Amino acid sequence: MMWARLIVGAGGSGVGLRASRGGLQRVAGAACAGRRQQQRRASSTEAALRKTPLFDFHKEHGGKMVEFAGWSMPVQYRDSHLASHVHTREHCSIFDVSHMLQTKVHGKDRVKFMESLVVADVEELKDNQGTLSLFTNEKGGIIDDLIVTKTDQGYLYVVSNAGCADKDSAHMKARLAELKAAGLDVELEFLDEALIALQGPSASQVLQKGLKDDLSKLTFMTSTLASVFGVPDCRVTRCGYTGEDGVEISVPRSRIVELTEKLLTNSEVKLAGLGARDSLRLEAGLCLYGNDIDESTTPVEASLVWTIGKRRRQTKDFPGADIVIPQIKAKTARKRVGLVSTGPPVRQHTAILSPDGQVIGEVTSGCPSPCLKKNIAMGYVDATFAKNGTAIQVEIRKKTQPATVSKMPFVPTNYFFG
Repeated sequence: MMWARLIVGAGGSGVGLRASRGGLQRVAGAACAGRRQQQRRASSTEAALRKTPLFDFHKEHGGKMVEFAGWSMPVQYRDSHLASHVHTREHCSIFDVSHMLQTKVHGKDRVKFMESLVVADVEELKDNQGTLSLFTNEKGGIIDDLIVTKTDQGYLYVVSNAGCADKDSAHMKARLAELKAAGLDVELEFLDEALIALQGPSASQVLQKGLKDDLSKLTFMTSTLASVFGVPDCRVTRCGYTGEDGVEISVPRSRIVELTEKLLTNSEVKLAGLGARDSLRLEAGLCLYGNDIDESTTPVEASLVWTIGKRRRQTKDFPGADIVIPQIKAKTARKRVGLVSTGPPVRQHTAILSPDGQVIGEVTSGCPSPCLKKNIAMGYVDATFAKNGTAIQVEIRKKTQPATVSKMPFVPTNYFFG
């Protein structure tokens, strides 16, 4: 999770305030010259960061901006992280996800191109149906996770992570060059559109007021082109990263502020930032690339075997298949699991111990659950300790705390299947 750590001058007293998880803390000795230097550095850093089309909108609405994957993004607004989290679970929230990479894949060989990169059975998707998938390398490691949608407009619509945007685009371009040299018909189009996620149990009720089409026909992981509250050419996909019902809406950059303002006129809707997004996705048991999955983890180790299409398991023609497919039957030495505990919060890199104190793994993501009122985490453990209900320990500040391996999601998901 990203947290702001900013020094804010307090008059000429030489005392500053530091924003932290525990609130504002006094910092002594922040002299005027030091503050000016820090402010210049902060200003220079902010200027170097990329900004979404909603950047000014965020600041106008009290967004606390932090660096995330090379972008300046809101970690929270005037409401606390906890309040935003609970509001999303009970009502609905808007998240700016315009920093993510949006790509269209054109050409008659677009499916063959995509299947040369990912583990999904893209060919079997129905028109306007999408799926979570994984870019894998030749060793079976996960390059990134993505959603690929087979549209009825003659192209694939792909959304992948902001932190991997340069890597993903280079990876796709390299494969594009190979396949075009072999005579295949395929082209890439990297989009410059805005992207927002409207997430929460009342999201469909809010959105329906701005749509002509019946949202009850748009089920989880399906997509459509629509005019939304008078803004044309929006791609609406019923998906998200919170475990709640909701949509992601790809919007022309010039109209994103207008659409966001119209959504906010409904009292059900509030803005939410990266802090709430992270705790929501962790309650839903969803991976964060770079924390929970990376190029050193395979889909089997990451408990993501379900992303590998049945046909693809038989054809064994995705990158790293020779390593990944045998792991499905033979199992792996380690496995991603959920953990619950009481006491101090469990954070990334916390050591996971066996009952007799041996190190058996490491936490990759963790936080106190606002909904469950206990600590939740995910991490990798030796496979012999991966069964749900297994009693283990975590080491926090050199002290051991009891924990239990738990099934995920920690909080039941509310995806809409019709």
